[in-house]
Amino acid sequence: MINNFSNQQKGSLLAFIGVMFITPDSLFIRLSNLDTWSLLFYRGAIPFVVVLFGLVLFYRSNFFSALFKIGYTGIFYIISFSLCNITFIISIQNTNVANTLIMVAMAPMLSAILAAIFLKEKTKTETWIAIFITFFSVMFIFYDSIKIGNIIGDIFGFITALGLAINANLARFAKDRDLVPSAVIGKLVVAIFAFFFVDNFDLIDNDVIIVPLMCIMCVAIPFVLVTIAPRYISAPEVNLFFLLEVILGPIWVWLIVHEQPSIQTIIGGIVIIVTIAFHSFTALKKTQIKIN
Repeated sequence: MINNFSNQQKGSLLAFIGVMFITPDSLFIRLSNLDTWSLLFYRGAIPFVVVLFGLVLFYRSNFFSALFKIGYTGIFYIISFSLCNITFIISIQNTNVANTLIMVAMAPMLSAILAAIFLKEKTKTETWIAIFITFFSVMFIFYDSIKIGNIIGDIFGFITALGLAINANLARFAKDRDLVPSAVIGKLVVAIFAFFFVDNFDLIDNDVIIVPLMCIMCVAIPFVLVTIAPRYISAPEVNLFFLLEVILGPIWVWLIVHEQPSIQTIIGGIVIIVTIAFHSFTALKKTQIKIN
């Protein structure tokens, strides 16, 4: 049946399902009783095994060939991707989920800044306007977090967004190289690094269900789907789908554990979401006009 879908339908469906699987991720992190390093170990090890198995089937004998061709760009990608995984968990555990996800949503704007600086890409006026709006909104949220003591978590969330932006630019810099194997190895690096700091590997009580479910449903499966989606639809379209996580993630946490973001986070978050959504939608329209 899916073979009868257009590329637009295939890409949109893959991105939508992938992002919907991601949305409960923050909730599962909140519900888990594991410490930071134990959580990082399992979020690295389990997705690595699952995704590696899937990619070996997909690439067949070409997987290791692709892995050995990643070059220096791929190595930098592994480092940045690994750090993103670590800073994301630290952020979630030190601030409200809404704050973390809003910071992570800044990645496309930061990516545009880095592209202008390092790739010498011309940044459009509307992009600069969006960047300034989101920047001041982040400062507004930061100011509130300083008052309530969540600033450390917000900063790590911003670092996560910066890491994602670096990854996006590395991928654009090395257009002729397949960096998907680098992301998989990044998960292994996280697991190995966290291994040395874990005191107890036991999964007890709800963690027996929550941790494997989180690692497979919210990390491994979305990784594959969201990686494939850009083959059928443009990056601005994929960015629009990712806004669902920023909206739904805090809602799941609020419904289950009753964690409510501050009014400043809500206001700043709405401004950022609307700005990024409008910017991505505008970019999408321009892309479609060029194609037509």
